[in-house]
Amino acid sequence: MAIIAQEIDRMTVLLQAQDIAEMILASEEMNEYITTKEGLQKDQHAQEQIQQFQKLKESFEEAQRFGTYHPDYKQINERVRTMRREIQLIPSVGAFRKAESALEELLYQVCRIIADGVSDAIKVPSDNPLYNLGGGCGSSGGCGSGGSCGCAG
Repeated sequence: MAIIAQEIDRMTVLLQAQDIAEMILASEEMNEYITTKEGLQKDQHAQEQIQQFQKLKESFEEAQRFGTYHPDYKQINERVRTMRREIQLIPSVGAFRKAESALEELLYQVCRIIADGVSDAIKVPSDNPLYNLGGGCGSSGGCGSGGSCGCAG
């Protein structure tokens, strides 16, 4: 009978996780993300710039195969960097990136609360390098690295 109790507990946890997902879908952060994504998709200038950037990036990846020995490497690299800055200055792109970051922050915080509630050693992945300074195996080189988590022994 212990197995049935485990399955019920697991199902309860999964249903609660679904409830959390639905709350996130109804959140202000998600609404802003959807609104700004639609705005970005409708912004013809931004879409043209993004398409041009993708083509330029492909050229850069080709040049990167040869590294600095490619005759156009430096020039293409500079064009990629310049165009990336120009795209980031487009208002619809900036608004979308801001909304995307806010949604990622919400998701990170939810995951962090759950992970910390289970164990301090659970690592929650994040693109924000400041979050990786906290505890857990990821704080000093990862599991098996001989770091402070002690798992390499």
